[in-house]
Amino acid sequence: MAGHSKWANIKIRKGAQDAKRGKIFTKLIREITTAARLGGGDLAANARLRGAVLAARAQNMPKETTERAIKRGAGGLDGANYEEARYEGYGPGGVAVIVQTLTDNYNRTVADVRHAFTKFAGNLGTAGCVSYLFDNKGELIFENCDEDALIEAALEAGAEDVVSDGTTFEVITAPDQLHAVQEVLAQAGFNPIRAELIMRPQNSVTLDEKQASSMLKMMDMLEDNDDVQKVYANFDIPDEILERLANG
Repeated sequence: MAGHSKWANIKIRKGAQDAKRGKIFTKLIREITTAARLGGGDLAANARLRGAVLAARAQNMPKETTERAIKRGAGGLDGANYEEARYEGYGPGGVAVIVQTLTDNYNRTVADVRHAFTKFAGNLGTAGCVSYLFDNKGELIFENCDEDALIEAALEAGAEDVVSDGTTFEVITAPDQLHAVQEVLAQAGFNPIRAELIMRPQNSVTLDEKQASSMLKMMDMLEDNDDVQKVYANFDIPDEILERLANG
């Protein structure tokens, strides 16, 4: 499992996500609203909206909040329209980084993203400079599962792969199969702590402790920005370094 995923899962276990629940909901609402605006409010016909709603459910967002965001995006309620912008570049150690944003002010957003790259010895690049290093996938994250039973159920459900770091399990699907695989696994008693569409790196760059520290600070700065929806990066950090940084 790539360092980015391991770091995200450590933060979940440490409870850091709970402290940022309000910010997470803000980002999810923006994504749901935008997905409904672009593709309509029918979950069956809008794969992006299905993925956003799955992510909201995994974060225990209230149903009425989700429904209100869908109505707003589909035209039933007034609200701000956010536009998508994606930025690509390189972080410490040559790590490939993709930043997906939803913004009502491009100038503000690009300035903030560029600042995060520059502050931690990275470089904001041009469109397409690193996206070819990633594949679009669906991802389901599970904890405290019977590994053999999960793998068997996931593969029978049509998942492409199951990866484990020992305590956390990452089920990878084709983008359009995320919803179907999750439903089959739920029927088998497996409920994810996270479910979303992602850009999965094809390979990874291993970082030393100094590079890893800078990379994770850069990730935190980007993810704390209200305009930033997702950050994808192809770094890998040895477990002993990651645990020291997580506990430090």
